[in-house]
Amino acid sequence: MAEPKQERAVKTRETILYAAAEIFDECGYSGASISKIMNRAQVTQGGMYFHFKSKRSLAQAVMAHQQDFVHFSVETAGLQKLVDLTFFLARELQTNVLFRASVRLAVEQGEFGTRDDTAYQEWVSEFRELLREARKQGELLADVDEAEFANVLVGAYSGIQVFSNVSTERVDLPERLVSMWRYLLPAIATPQARAKLSFPVDRQRLAA
Repeated sequence: MAEPKQERAVKTRETILYAAAEIFDECGYSGASISKIMNRAQVTQGGMYFHFKSKRSLAQAVMAHQQDFVHFSVETAGLQKLVDLTFFLARELQTNVLFRASVRLAVEQGEFGTRDDTAYQEWVSEFRELLREARKQGELLADVDEAEFANVLVGAYSGIQVFSNVSTERVDLPERLVSMWRYLLPAIATPQARAKLSFPVDRQRLAA
């Protein structure tokens, strides 16, 4: 039985998007080309332009779906869940080409004439909700503003992952996050909350 047209179109679009992410991740926006992406996706020019009209539109599509490329699900809550999420994202940056390409394009977007902080604001919202949950659990110091710290955390995380990428291609990103949290947690968390928190890298070492 022949595959329905709509289903084939969806699969083709996903194939192109994944191929584009791989090329953007390897070459950056400037080094990528439609021909490279077509060859990687093994699609015709007609198939490519049916879904994406330009390299710029492809880059915007990869960048726009940043949160769709990661699936975080843990049983922890509050500050522990926030800490765990930052380490999970570090692992995704090391292994998930779709997410990694989206993050790279968010940094390089000036090269294709875009100035869009949507991806950053989505993480601000995600972090803010976890901080509000931590507030309800009594884990935050009284003077902590959840929205303000969420913005600070996104900025700090973005800079740390870029630095780690330049230095070690993100091999040392988990260790850099441990350092980040060791300085940030005393500024936001109660002593009781800090005493209960652990870092995933430390738990992995204990389990080894």
